[in-house]
Amino acid sequence: MTSNRKYILEIVVFVCGAVVMVFELIGSRVIGPYVGTSTYAWTGLIGVILASLSVGYYAGGYLADKKPNIRPLAIIILFSALAIAFSALTKDIFSAVISSYQAALEIKSVMISFILFAPASFFLGMVSPYAVRLRMTDVAKAGRTAGNLYAISTAGSIFGTFLAGFYIIPNLGSTNSLIILSVVLLLVAVLLLWGGRMGRSIMAAVFLLIIFIGLTYVDSIIKQEILVADVDTEYNRIWVFNAIDPLTQKRILALATDPYGTQAAMFTDGTDDIVFDYTKFYRLFSHFVPNPANVLMIGGSAYTYPRDFIKNYPNSKMDVVEIDPGVTDIARKYFGLKDEKNLAIYHQDARIYLNENKKKYDVIFGDAFNSAASIPFQLTTKEAVRKEYDALNDNGVIMVNILSAIEGEKGKFARAEYATYKEVFPQVFLFAVQNTNDANETQNIMLVTLKSEKIPEWKSPNKEIDKFLSQVWKKPIANDVPVLTDNFAPVEYYKRISL
Repeated sequence: MTSNRKYILEIVVFVCGAVVMVFELIGSRVIGPYVGTSTYAWTGLIGVILASLSVGYYAGGYLADKKPNIRPLAIIILFSALAIAFSALTKDIFSAVISSYQAALEIKSVMISFILFAPASFFLGMVSPYAVRLRMTDVAKAGRTAGNLYAISTAGSIFGTFLAGFYIIPNLGSTNSLIILSVVLLLVAVLLLWGGRMGRSIMAAVFLLIIFIGLTYVDSIIKQEILVADVDTEYNRIWVFNAIDPLTQKRILALATDPYGTQAAMFTDGTDDIVFDYTKFYRLFSHFVPNPANVLMIGGSAYTYPRDFIKNYPNSKMDVVEIDPGVTDIARKYFGLKDEKNLAIYHQDARIYLNENKKKYDVIFGDAFNSAASIPFQLTTKEAVRKEYDALNDNGVIMVNILSAIEGEKGKFARAEYATYKEVFPQVFLFAVQNTNDANETQNIMLVTLKSEKIPEWKSPNKEIDKFLSQVWKKPIANDVPVLTDNFAPVEYYKRISL
């Protein structure tokens, strides 16, 4: 290697080390909307990437011994760039197709990860051992040479971790981030072959890739009639789109963070009402606490219920804890959220909020979900429930929306939450929102807990409230699953078997 290229290999392994970690972190954002961000999803993603890197290490070392030349290394990096570009341009196609199959969540996560992340990881794994072989000039210093290059690669990985988590993903989104990684690797390949025929060919490839990205962007604009926004926030990938409500056949603007269903919606014809039945169900609180002074909502989403509450109870105060400020921005831009004097928004993990809370509330609403439509485990446990108990006034009520059946395998989560709240509260009830006849159907279940031991009335002169009361689950609820705790809360497993 000539003197003017003295530090090129160090630059190459640093950049490739950074790309590996950025690629892995972006991977969680790519698969999250389709298989969630649960332990199963992360296990599939990390396992596939590590396996691919391992095979790449072996192949890179083997090839380097046979052809210790700079050009094959450049070609390897070129292939890794093309593989990442492939991931960027096909991620939604493959992810949507695979997630539509009736298969276990762990199988889906492995399949998506293998198709989208194994090829690039394999080629990136080849880089470090190949660079070590090219740098090797003295067997007596082989250990030092290998150690130096792997240390530089690891430093790149550390840099990439912070860069991805603190800047790239929150500001650029997953698709743009993957395209940038691809272009960076193409430029690294050019750096290795600067001035040669191969270098000019790679520059032409970069130019064609930019043109293709432009065409893809134009195509996405054409599709905006249905897809209003596709936004990557710090915590989610969020789609805002136009749709038709299947019950009323009215046009709605909807929000989704995963393929399992729409998380929030509003009518676009000016109809001032809530779209989804489970959201309307929160109005049942007024039967237990007619005139609340202070209420807490865990999970803001499109803020459809907070807006409904503020409209109907202008003299009450509502605090909303929403972990993702990007969701709030979307609610302001598309769903009519406005600043209200009696509405306070806190962008914080709800469990941390509860841990630090000193306020007392009359009502606590729970509607927090991750991208796999399961409640974050730290909000489901006995320790979290005790924090909610402490935050309630003596006659307070909690209403938590969960997705589960009630009986059978699919009902394990509902029964686990029921048992957990029963450990802390004197009265706990389940309400089947969509179907009161089929205990094995996965649906919205409203869990209602009362801090008071006073037996409530089960009739109301208000027709809507009376209908809600009639949906209380009256059959015995089996006590066959353990109470959820911070130490053991298999929420993701319960979610998987409920689908």
